[in-house]
Amino acid sequence: MKIGNKIVWLIGMLFAAVSVSAADIYVGKSDGNKLRDGSMENPYSSLEDAIHHARELRRLNDPRISEGINIWIKDGTYFPEQTIRLRPEDSGTAASPTRIRALEGKAVFSGGRSIRGWSKLGKHRDIPTAIARHIYVADAPKVGGKRVNFRQLWVNNKKAIRAESHGDMELPRILNWNFEKQTAVIPNVFEKFHFAEGMEFFIHQWWAVAQLRVKDAIVDKDSIEISFYQPESKIQSEHPWPKPWLSKESGNSAFRLVNALEFLDKPGEWFLDEDAGKVYYYARDGEDMTHAEVIFPYLETILEITGTLEDPVSHVQVEGLSFEHAAWFRPNTHGHVALQAGMYFHEAYKLDKPGTPDKAGLENQAWVGRPTSAVVLKNTSYVQFQRCTFSHLASTGFDFYAGNFRDRLEGNTFYDIGGNAILIGKFSDDQVEAHLPYAPKDEREVTRGVAVRNNLIHHTANEDWGAVGIGAGFVQGVDISHNDISDIAYSGISLGWGWTPTVNVMKNNTVERNRITRYGKFMYDVAGIYTLSAQPGTKIRENEIDSIYVSPYAHIPDHWFYLYTDEGSAYMDVSNNWFPENKILKNANGPGVVWENNGPEADKTAFNAGLEESFRDLLKRKEPVKEGYTFNEYVPFTKPVFVQVHNAQQALSKEELAAFAKTQGIAQPQIYAWGEYLLLMTDDELAKKLTSAIIANYPKLSIKMFNDLFYMFDQQHCSTQEETDDVDFVILTAQLVEDEHQQKEYFQYHENQFEEWPEVAVGFCKAGFQEVLLYRHERQLLLYISFPKGKDFAEIDALTTKDNPKVEEWNKRMSTYQEGIEGTAANETWVFYKK
Repeated sequence: MKIGNKIVWLIGMLFAAVSVSAADIYVGKSDGNKLRDGSMENPYSSLEDAIHHARELRRLNDPRISEGINIWIKDGTYFPEQTIRLRPEDSGTAASPTRIRALEGKAVFSGGRSIRGWSKLGKHRDIPTAIARHIYVADAPKVGGKRVNFRQLWVNNKKAIRAESHGDMELPRILNWNFEKQTAVIPNVFEKFHFAEGMEFFIHQWWAVAQLRVKDAIVDKDSIEISFYQPESKIQSEHPWPKPWLSKESGNSAFRLVNALEFLDKPGEWFLDEDAGKVYYYARDGEDMTHAEVIFPYLETILEITGTLEDPVSHVQVEGLSFEHAAWFRPNTHGHVALQAGMYFHEAYKLDKPGTPDKAGLENQAWVGRPTSAVVLKNTSYVQFQRCTFSHLASTGFDFYAGNFRDRLEGNTFYDIGGNAILIGKFSDDQVEAHLPYAPKDEREVTRGVAVRNNLIHHTANEDWGAVGIGAGFVQGVDISHNDISDIAYSGISLGWGWTPTVNVMKNNTVERNRITRYGKFMYDVAGIYTLSAQPGTKIRENEIDSIYVSPYAHIPDHWFYLYTDEGSAYMDVSNNWFPENKILKNANGPGVVWENNGPEADKTAFNAGLEESFRDLLKRKEPVKEGYTFNEYVPFTKPVFVQVHNAQQALSKEELAAFAKTQGIAQPQIYAWGEYLLLMTDDELAKKLTSAIIANYPKLSIKMFNDLFYMFDQQHCSTQEETDDVDFVILTAQLVEDEHQQKEYFQYHENQFEEWPEVAVGFCKAGFQEVLLYRHERQLLLYISFPKGKDFAEIDALTTKDNPKVEEWNKRMSTYQEGIEGTAANETWVFYKK
């Protein structure tokens, strides 16, 4: 062969190699009259057609796919007619993957539909003229000739607000909840309230919310009694966790009413009138609705990749696409009553006789469902999503539903999402009770080895406030690392399910080097990282957690945490995580939880937490903190805290209270009794947890928590300090008289005692008292006095007044402000819980 011919032959072979290296298929906007063949010049108009083309290339083993198939998506917004599906036949191989990529610009797949034809409303008999002049109206949209009862709306890419009685930061509180009648009693805080069909009721409940369809509302002067449709009415009033909060101290559960024309009164609000077939929108300043892009969500899932256990969808790569405007319609027909992390109840109730084979103290049962997601992966392996955007979604953004093996979600952006940003693995199938451990016979059902890394998660859980940033259920070997999570209504990362210390399928998970800030915006019982159940080999390390919002509706205002290992958490390593104060909760943990070097002493500069450098360009999506929001500052409370149960009906024995306290993480309950009262001594966080649990399980009992410490004496007030760690103590209780003026005088005396009555402290020093702590709860007082062990309290107490007439005068004066609690004799004031 001559040299010249050889060169030509080599060049030809190079071109041949390039041409068969990968098949390229294009999707884009093109002339509708042209023949679409998937070429650059004549792209397919839908991704489904491109997938069909790729499937045929694989079926025929076309030589052009030896190094893969590229499906290129040109700039534009695509509105698929139905959920796009990839099946086992669409699988690639390690050497020949299927890649679905944005070509240039922004390739958006929208589950929504447009609403056009907006015009000024003019006059309307049910809308005040001052408001009506801002309202635009359009015909309610139809799809396939039928109206769509949509629940979200976006105007020029900005979420509009479904007409509501009160904004996020101004919710009123319920007056009561009638569990027998299954009704809510709310204050009549409305100018001209009238019930309308389609109205919904939103309620804040500890760590979750409920959205209930209103059946009727009866006005009685200053209050309104609201009843609800089934099935949510029964579920809402029967399930014990979480339930409506009723508390004089921190306020009852917050609520609002939604979806009525009478609430359409603020810029950015909208209302769908199903009967009239109209959509109304209160335009924001500067919005020209005649040219606005208005989108409502229609498809609940935009993309679904689903294989089988025997034949998973494998080696698919999705890169640079945007998924927007996915819907969730179930609340229209069933309401939404959530257990946790957005999982909703199918059925739930309290057990008359507690206990299951797995958990002796379990007092409730629940069967839950899983909210829909814009993108769902089930029975997949080696599927990757990179540099995609998930936004403007009604429910979950991305869901590794089950049976996922070594899939990867990296460098993606999640924002403006109604529920969870990301879900991973099984939680509870709706036919399996939610508290049971999960250990399938076929391990392929388990989500294993999935990596969720370097994702930006921002401004999610904006409708279902009880949803989370990343929620993982029964998973194995999952890597959740280097994510940046912020502006979440509830917790940042939730790992585990089941509430059980029984070893199950969960093991060897990693949560490392995530940056979690600005969370707990509305819900409490909250943490940056929260865990449940036994997870041998799991590591939670080198995470940076900070800035917990002050929730305006928290059931217990300081029940927030940086780390929270909840019921059954066991066999895991929680080490070297940074947060600014030692505010954590270990609740009813199982064995084998290692805690080392967590808190402000950890060196966060060594972590490189949050997005790694090559992904930090995503941070430009983050928005600043909105006006009106503030963050918590932690002041640790190190003194004992007491929970008092007034057990007038003998509904709870001392032994039963001890057993119940153990289920709430109090390993060795210290309980004292007087008359019909029980008093448990513990620390601040466990007292709050126990108080919540007693209220939920024993609603007829009177519960008081004593952590309001208004007077404290210790040895620092003595000229010769004699401190000892080996102490005994007494606990006494009385109450103040009803006169509020006298109560103020009493507190003023104690505030100024050390300056104006120094003799009292001198008497305490003579007696050798280590601490004198005086608490209040409403009118009731609780007095704790500690002293060196082995001393007789009656003998040393007498020393306080010996040769000290001012103390006698003090005691006599204070007695005029005090009286005995209910149940004391006529001549009794202070009574001993513990002598």
